Amino acid sequence: MKRAVMLFAEGFETVEALVVVDILRRGGVEVTMASINEEEFVRSSHGVNVEMDVVLGEVDVLDYDAIILPGGMPGTLHLGESEAVKKALLVMNDAGKIVAAICAAPGVLGKYGLLEGKKACSYPDHEKNLTGAQILREPVVKDGNIITSRGLGTALEFGLRLLEVLVSTDKADQIREAIVYQELA
Repeated sequence: MKRAVMLFAEGFETVEALVVVDILRRGGVEVTMASINEEEFVRSSHGVNVEMDVVLGEVDVLDYDAIILPGGMPGTLHLGESEAVKKALLVMNDAGKIVAAICAAPGVLGKYGLLEGKKACSYPDHEKNLTGAQILREPVVKDGNIITSRGLGTALEFGLRLLEVLVSTDKADQIREAIVYQELA
C-alpha cells in the first residue's frame, strides 16, 4: 500500500487539504495527517479544527511515498518558516519521492530550490514565489517528482492526479466515476 504524509500548519486551506486526503484514502493510499507543531488539532484558515494523526517530529518521512503541502494563509507562511518542514521536503526530494503542493504552498518548494528548472503552477498571486520554475497556468502540473496545483478550485483534480501517480490511472478513473467527477471542458 502506498503512503503519503500531509503537513498541516495553523491556517491551512480546509478544502485543499481534506479533499486530497479523502480522494487518496478512497483510492487506497494510507494518508497520515501530521501537525508541524505539537498540537493535536490544527485550525484551518476558516476556523475548522482538524484532528491530526501525528506530529511531524514523530514520523520518518522516508517511510512515505509522498509528502503533500496544502495552501491557505497563514498556513503556507508557517510551512515556509518551519525548519522541520524544510528538512522533510529536502529529504523527500533527494530520495526522489513525490513532493506535492497546492495553491500558495508551491512557493515553499520554490523557497528551498526544489522548483529549479521545473514546470510548476500555483495560485496566481503567488507565482512570483515559484523561484526557478517555468510557470504554467494548468490546473495540475507534474514535472519529475514534483506535483503542483493552483488552488481550491483544482483540489479535486490535484488529489486525482496524486492518486494516478501513487496507485494507477485505473484506480483514479474508478474514483472519478464513484464521485461523479466531471472535468470542465
